Amino acid sequence: MTDTYARTTTSTWRNWAGNVTARPARAETPASVDELADVLRRASAEGLRVKPVGTGHSFTATAATDGVLIRPDLLTGIRGIDRTAMTVTVEAGTPLKRLNAALAREGLSLTNMGDIMEQTVAGATSTGTHGTGRDSASVSAQIRALELVTADGTVLRCSPEENAEVFAAARIGIGALGVITAVTLAVEPIFLLTAREEPMTFDRVTSDFDSLVTENEHFEFYWFPHTGNCNTKRNNRSAGPAAPPGKVSGWIDDELLSNGVFQVACSLGRAVPATIPSIARLASRALSARTYTDIPYKVFTSPRRVRFVEMEYAVPREQAVAALRELKAMVERSPLKISFPVEVRTAPADDMTLSTASGRDSAYIAVHLYRGTPHRSYFTAVERIMTAHAGRPHWGKIHTRDAAYLAEVYPRFGEFTALRDRLDPDRLFGNDYLRRVLGD
Repeated sequence: MTDTYARTTTSTWRNWAGNVTARPARAETPASVDELADVLRRASAEGLRVKPVGTGHSFTATAATDGVLIRPDLLTGIRGIDRTAMTVTVEAGTPLKRLNAALAREGLSLTNMGDIMEQTVAGATSTGTHGTGRDSASVSAQIRALELVTADGTVLRCSPEENAEVFAAARIGIGALGVITAVTLAVEPIFLLTAREEPMTFDRVTSDFDSLVTENEHFEFYWFPHTGNCNTKRNNRSAGPAAPPGKVSGWIDDELLSNGVFQVACSLGRAVPATIPSIARLASRALSARTYTDIPYKVFTSPRRVRFVEMEYAVPREQAVAALRELKAMVERSPLKISFPVEVRTAPADDMTLSTASGRDSAYIAVHLYRGTPHRSYFTAVERIMTAHAGRPHWGKIHTRDAAYLAEVYPRFGEFTALRDRLDPDRLFGNDYLRRVLGD
């Protein structure tokens, strides 16, 4: 028996939000690519399905399995940095927060990031994790090569020059094509970003949306339901000097208000929903402008300690304002009480097969509810609006779409499913979620 099997365990697995639970037959923690390939072969011989799992920050059951759950805890670390090609090759189980800190020590940075960094590299890229950007796209779009172990234990190196058709799909592969073991990401010399956060009315943000996106490298905003108020954030490169938030003021804004007080407000709102509109009006009016300058990951990302469930759709960017106005009108005429702000971001078109921005400039509209709050009525109403605008659901966020719908909004959907048929004909990596979104 190898060390791999000494690290075999069984236990119930839950995602971060607690809305998905799985009871695998066993969990394994391979320490190398060879050990992983052996785990796949054993599972296949036993008739068990296999799913790799990251840190559980997806809200869908994309990683759930009743077979073998693969934990990436030992597949971590940086394999190498190529300063000529300006790339970093990293083990797939490495948390983004560890990668960001390691790159910063080397004087390097990713070009764009999402707003949290708790996920593993493979978990984030496989589900299409993104931030906001006029010119720079998702984390997956920054992949220059990857290593994939397929159902029969074959190790594929994939890049634009090698296994190009797999590379086009596996950068956002939702765990359907194999197990990613390493990713090569583009990096650049570390730079400074100046963040300008400013309250703004909903009417002004939506009227000026195109210019705000065009004039800023990274623009996003949050609308507070039951109010006409938003908070905007503009991130642009800066010559410096660095001027991070003060320790006290930063703690007040990012921990006390964004996490501590917000947690209390959400708990009160869940217990007494009638208080939510008043809390939202008070919270949105309490916002004040601030500007600070720091290295990228300290500007792009924020701690998220208040747990929630989330739905997010990508719509064509030119339809974003119409969809937002419909969402606001829906909330205003309904009895719904929404405690979480609605988040809006953008991304340029990319060339990945199942990217939510594949082939079109996109705007992302994300809705959240505090964990434990009934979400079906709100999310169903939002989904009805988004699908009317040919919306594409985020692969890691709650949605009810199936393969028939997704084939309509993804022109290259058939290309992905054909590749899946070739790489995993027996559906070793299948589960109920993939059956719904990709078909049998």
